[in-house]
Amino acid sequence: MAKVKRRIKQGAIASPFKNYWDKNNYFIFFAGFAVLLLGNVLMAQGPWDNPVSLTVAPLVMLVAYLVIFPIAILYSKKKESNEPVEE
Repeated sequence: MAKVKRRIKQGAIASPFKNYWDKNNYFIFFAGFAVLLLGNVLMAQGPWDNPVSLTVAPLVMLVAYLVIFPIAILYSKKKESNEPVEE
């Protein structure tokens, strides 16, 4: 049997996710990663019953996971339209 070669058309289907993240998204993502590392460092401080490692560190990590990372994923600039505004 002969092998069938499949040809992919150039530019047939463009991915909608190609240019989704820009510089601001990456900046917010790495800021969240830094806050997450800060939470881990705070959790490692002192003995196990230290108030910082029991209360502050988990709150800092929750802020990173539940606030900063979703903002990094969902943030996008509003595109300017060239349509004239009717008055």
